[in-house]
Amino acid sequence: MTLSEIAAALGAELRGPGELEIAGVAPLEQAGPGHLTFLSNPKYAPKVKGTRAAAIIAAAPMDELPTLVSPNPYLDFARALSLFYQAPRPAPGIHPLAFVAETAQVGEGAAIGPFAYVGDGVQLGRRAVLHPHAVVYQGARIGDDFLAHSHAVVREFCVVGDRVTLQNNVVIGGDGFGFAKDASGHHQKIVQSGVTVLEDDVEVQSLTSIDRATMGESRVKRGAKIDSLVQVGHNCVVGEDNIICAQVGLAGSTILGKSVLLAGQVGVSGHLTIHDNAVVYAQSGVGHDVEPGRIISGSPAFDYREWRRSAMAFPKLGEMVRLVRQLEGRIAQLEAHAVLPPKDDL
Repeated sequence: MTLSEIAAALGAELRGPGELEIAGVAPLEQAGPGHLTFLSNPKYAPKVKGTRAAAIIAAAPMDELPTLVSPNPYLDFARALSLFYQAPRPAPGIHPLAFVAETAQVGEGAAIGPFAYVGDGVQLGRRAVLHPHAVVYQGARIGDDFLAHSHAVVREFCVVGDRVTLQNNVVIGGDGFGFAKDASGHHQKIVQSGVTVLEDDVEVQSLTSIDRATMGESRVKRGAKIDSLVQVGHNCVVGEDNIICAQVGLAGSTILGKSVLLAGQVGVSGHLTIHDNAVVYAQSGVGHDVEPGRIISGSPAFDYREWRRSAMAFPKLGEMVRLVRQLEGRIAQLEAHAVLPPKDDL
């Protein structure tokens, strides 16, 4: 593609020769001749002089390279990637080695791969793709442009919106973790009679589980993105445009507001609300409601600024304890020699 064609596709302002041929996109350090790169963080501007790229996406014109001027260089770099790479898509149709129940409704243009399973009463939208070994249980309802990679599972009666992507080994609507202890101390399973609902434009990465509700529904709202190895417990609500990073665990009945960000390995104790635009730093443990816009860290989690001060002091605690003990010993010596009155009289 020429640079002018890319500029038109992105709606970016072109500064430089439009006829320049671009063969692909790459980061600053890895770009070679013919590559388009990007600069989104000004602190990396010195690296522009060392790049071998042919052109750059940046917020302002660059003296060193032809530039596509963009208000959001990182986003437009991501959009440019899609101009050069499209994941392989199987041809529409049902593979002879797939099983599709007679009562299932399969939308126009859907592609169902070998050994995929579509159960009774399933509604599968237009242009849906089920890769080999993907499974859709009885009564599930799935919208248009659905993509399920191998071994992804949508359990019975769950609801999935349009443009939802499930990466490999995702489980939507597995049983919630609910048990009641009887008089003899044995754990009796509580039937998980609810469903899981994924709204439009949700993406769930590999090996993540979003449990069905005990009663009612677990829900992931529009545009939420959930990383690999995440556990979303029963009756949780994941808000619009949430980002949930790897190895997060949400205990049952957690409610996340809009645009919440949970960094890696965050644990949430459940039956609480993290409100809109809150940010929780990595490896934090949340055991209380979080106010809108708050940034918290630590376990138990509290304001990130206080946590940073505490984290800086923590390595010095041993030295501080030794100093306190030395001072206490010195005070005891002075008291013993009547240099100071007893502490009770101070």
